Amino acid sequence: MRLTAKAPCRVDMAGGTLNIWPLYLFHPGAVTVNFAVDRYTHCTLETHASPRIVLRSRDLKSEESFDSIRHLRSARRYKLPLLAYLVDFFAPRKGFVMETDSEAPAGAGISGSSSLIISIASVLNKLTGAGHSIEKIREIAQSNEARILRVPTGCQDYYPAMYGGVSAIEMDCAGIRRKEIKVDLEDFNERIALSYTGEPRNSGINNWEVNKAYIDGDRTVHRNFDRISAIACTMRKALEAGDWSQAGRLLRQEWEHRKKNAPGITTPLIDRLVEVTRRCGARGAKACGAGGGGCVFFLVDRGAKQRVWSVIEDAGATVLPVRVAPTGVQVSVHE
Repeated sequence: MRLTAKAPCRVDMAGGTLNIWPLYLFHPGAVTVNFAVDRYTHCTLETHASPRIVLRSRDLKSEESFDSIRHLRSARRYKLPLLAYLVDFFAPRKGFVMETDSEAPAGAGISGSSSLIISIASVLNKLTGAGHSIEKIREIAQSNEARILRVPTGCQDYYPAMYGGVSAIEMDCAGIRRKEIKVDLEDFNERIALSYTGEPRNSGINNWEVNKAYIDGDRTVHRNFDRISAIACTMRKALEAGDWSQAGRLLRQEWEHRKKNAPGITTPLIDRLVEVTRRCGARGAKACGAGGGGCVFFLVDRGAKQRVWSVIEDAGATVLPVRVAPTGVQVSVHE
């Protein structure tokens, strides 16, 4: 049996970091706004008669194998923990070869690891017949990623991989809910640009520093997140109304407040990209994810994308052409 899955990565527009428990509980009406992009992660699994388990990552150029699920579970460490932890959780009874790949650059900040976990978990869910709903798969994915990173993880990164499209992730004491934001995707695709700085970042470290500062009572961080929460709520309304001028203004404000949360969230190259693109049609820009490197997202005027791409490359970053991915994870089974 051969199973395949692919899931999109994401760009976050507003309200990031608030999606880490318990931060959103301190901000009534908290929401994170993001969208899926057509940079995908892939997982292929092929069963065989032997109990042997082979795990292989094409993008990381790494491989490890185990004589059986028992040997995998008894291993002290893994070369490919993201794969191994999910196999450990689902505990399939058959041996197999699993191969993964990611179209997201290393440390890009567009949730390549979260998307990949959704791809892997969806394949294993199908293989084992566990029957978990997509929302339960999100819980499993988030918990296992926290085990790997050893810091709290947020919920928003998984939803674009699960559903695609443009999303508002609502979070409160009653739980977490994903609501679709209906946007003219043809129009929106002409207004989005993405660059990769070539500087990988560590989201676990940056987010943990901010999280700890918040819980420790840093008043500046508290005030920043009060404003970031309000901006995210207004960003949702701007996207629903197709008010791109307002969305650009909010994107600029979000980034200014986010930069104040911890040292290292921005870099000289990110600052340069934000500045030079503003002069040629970018209404707003921000680093993706926790910042500190990775990708930068730009909301641009219609007709300005080529100009923005040109100055991005002149500034020393790489353009990543993307469009909104309208659907989430897809699993195929081949007997």
